[in-house]
Amino acid sequence: MTERPPRDGFIVARVKYGGGGDWYGNKTSLGNLLDALSQRTAVKVASDREETVEIMDKEFFNFPFLWMSGHGNVRFTRKEAQRLRQHLTSGGFLFADDDYGMDKSFREQMKQVFPDKEFVELPFTHPIYHSFYDLSNGPPKIHEHDGLPPRGYAIVHDGRVVVFYTHEADIGDGLEDPEIHGDPPEKREEAMKMAINVVLYSLTN
Repeated sequence: MTERPPRDGFIVARVKYGGGGDWYGNKTSLGNLLDALSQRTAVKVASDREETVEIMDKEFFNFPFLWMSGHGNVRFTRKEAQRLRQHLTSGGFLFADDDYGMDKSFREQMKQVFPDKEFVELPFTHPIYHSFYDLSNGPPKIHEHDGLPPRGYAIVHDGRVVVFYTHEADIGDGLEDPEIHGDPPEKREEAMKMAINVVLYSLTN
């Protein structure tokens, strides 16, 4: 098998997880985020841009920035949970966005990954909300759903945020092509600013 050459810039890896949830959703979100990173920031985006990866894949540890979203169940095997923990405690970063319906199972599975840790809600003064854009109100709310306020949670390891999780925000939907959800431009811009901040934070912390 020919060895893949080193990547030439930033790449997002979409995690393909078990449990039946739609890990493949928000199909246009990551491409739009990567376009915006190239246009608005100094981040050099890799030519292969985004990939799908399973936790047990040989190349899993080659993807420092992971993305998860979905509406349904998330399931990790014991070995997957151990491997994900190893990755995140060795420099990896996971940005997870509840697309409405993922919250309960995602929290349960992350407890398997980090049985010794709890999600903490980040204050609006946290650097993740100010790494590129100043988001003084924290995560934006793209879709109303239950009408609950959007929240940003983190799992912190050795003082570093290794998981950032947005709930009741629908960031992934806001990153999609405009015709998919019909979100107004200002909502899509709010989602983009949040996602760019997360990437910039992950690259500098």
